[in-house]
Amino acid sequence: MTTTPLPPATTSAAPAELPAPARGDRRRRFGPRALLLNGALLVGLVASLGPLVWMVLSSVKPEGEIRQFPPTLVPQDVTLENYTALFDRMNFPQFFLNSVIVALAVTVGAVLFSAMVGYALAKIDFPGRKALFLLIMATLMVPGTITFVPLFVLVANLDLINTYAALILPFLAAPFGVFLMRQFMLDIPDELLDAARVDGAGEFRTFFRIVLPQTGPALATLGILTFLGSWNNFLWPLVAVQSADMYTLPVALALYSTGQNTVQYGLLLAGATVIVTPILVVFLVLQRRIIQGIATTGIK
Repeated sequence: MTTTPLPPATTSAAPAELPAPARGDRRRRFGPRALLLNGALLVGLVASLGPLVWMVLSSVKPEGEIRQFPPTLVPQDVTLENYTALFDRMNFPQFFLNSVIVALAVTVGAVLFSAMVGYALAKIDFPGRKALFLLIMATLMVPGTITFVPLFVLVANLDLINTYAALILPFLAAPFGVFLMRQFMLDIPDELLDAARVDGAGEFRTFFRIVLPQTGPALATLGILTFLGSWNNFLWPLVAVQSADMYTLPVALALYSTGQNTVQYGLLLAGATVIVTPILVVFLVLQRRIIQGIATTGIK
């Protein structure tokens, strides 16, 4: 009699155990150095966001509660009177339109011209290139207050006072923008540009079709920084503009919220909240590009 051999018993493999975290990793996460670093970051976060949070919350407080001492963080009586007064007393649409026109024009122009100059300094060999770059870098050390009066005299002699040109043209050339774009464009391979020139592309076509698409992070970084500076600019629009219909938002807010003997802090805080909101939106949309641009810009 033949016996049929039994099939071999199948044993299920034991699941692999995950490696326990090393003791050194635990010490790095929960050690005194990590706790000190996290505490310092938390203090910096509170110091950075604290004024912004207080501004937004105080913009919905009555004027009396804003002035009381000790101050309150959370509003006791929420009111929208400050925002109502802001839109009733001010020609807000006109001021907002002026700020948008100036900020967008300055941003587009400064980004374009800075990229063009940076491309010339990085990829075009011409006599005096290094001396020109050093001269541009030297202008970064000149305070803006020194050039304020000569710039006003120049704009006045050109008969541009109280025009959009007076608010836009002086800021279309930015030394920092030229430096940022030049440093980023140094990393673009020269072989790529030589191939475009061999195919018959001129310098403008090479710049717009080859170089600009490669510099997206740097363009976004420069754009948000330029937009931020132009949107918040106060002193130059205050001097270069003489009629109320040409005021930008910071100038209009400062003039309409300040009386002869007192300052309406509720109106001022509500206007500041409205002014800050577009900047926060732009930053949140482009924050990834900004971080990427700062991280990948080579300093050579």
